[in-house]
Amino acid sequence: MKEIRITNNEEGQRLDRFLKKYLNKANQSFIYKMLRKKNIKLNDLKAEPETILKKDDLVQLYLSDDTIDKFREKKTLKQTDIHFKVVYEDDNILIVNKPVGLSTQPDVTSSRNLIDEIKMYLDAKEQNISFTFKPAVCNRLDKNTSGLVIAAKNYDALKQTNKAIRERRIRKFYVAKVHGIIKEDLELKDYLIKNDEKNMVKIVKETTANSKKVVTYAHPLKTENNFTWLEIEIETGRAHQIRAHLSSVGHPVAGDKKYGRKDSEKHQVLHAYKLILDGYDNDLAYLNKMEIKSEINDRFTIGGGK
Repeated sequence: MKEIRITNNEEGQRLDRFLKKYLNKANQSFIYKMLRKKNIKLNDLKAEPETILKKDDLVQLYLSDDTIDKFREKKTLKQTDIHFKVVYEDDNILIVNKPVGLSTQPDVTSSRNLIDEIKMYLDAKEQNISFTFKPAVCNRLDKNTSGLVIAAKNYDALKQTNKAIRERRIRKFYVAKVHGIIKEDLELKDYLIKNDEKNMVKIVKETTANSKKVVTYAHPLKTENNFTWLEIEIETGRAHQIRAHLSSVGHPVAGDKKYGRKDSEKHQVLHAYKLILDGYDNDLAYLNKMEIKSEINDRFTIGGGK
């Protein structure tokens, strides 16, 4: 007998639909027959196919292991399928280190993207068997920016994480190598205008009808020849914000082909290295004040190599 406890990911769906995904090689008539003969029960009781599952329900399969294996094609995960590294994981959230060259969302410029890889990863762990919710990323990074991305495993985690980010309760820190010598902290407060056709942004000093405020803080860590390593915290999270903002004050990110200048770096040296979580309540309050880090030497590319 196999027993499956229903979690946040599976609740809210019909029992027969859950079983059809779990026993993915079985036809509907087999599932209905097993329910009718009480070979499949819900909370030790006979259940109807249309019963809506609730969290902590127990689905009992009174079937042999051979029968379950016959009707179940278990997904396997190859190392080549996944290009991220897991930094933190629990039942509610997954925080991964995204490499350079991997888009966060589906992108016309690439066949790979982080959200599809996360779904594949959770499918292989049997943690993505819900018809009502699919894992979703809560913060995005540019394709060629590496670092920490939060993915929600259930709707409550998604809702609370998005709210915490929107209210700026989750602090996001980056490490960057920039052109020029910086000896004092920078506090940059300007406005950003996006050009969707060119996929570029421009920093301006005065607000306009289509501009958005951007706030970037930078603290120098060390100098290296004619470059400075910075720790950066963003108060706002706009597209290309860090790269365009630093370039606007004469310190473009090393390796940045769009807003920078020619140098020896193959990829832009910008890494989202630290998150300080806050703004969660109820069952997710345990996440408050948690600090998650991925150092700059954990940065990698999908082609391999540091």
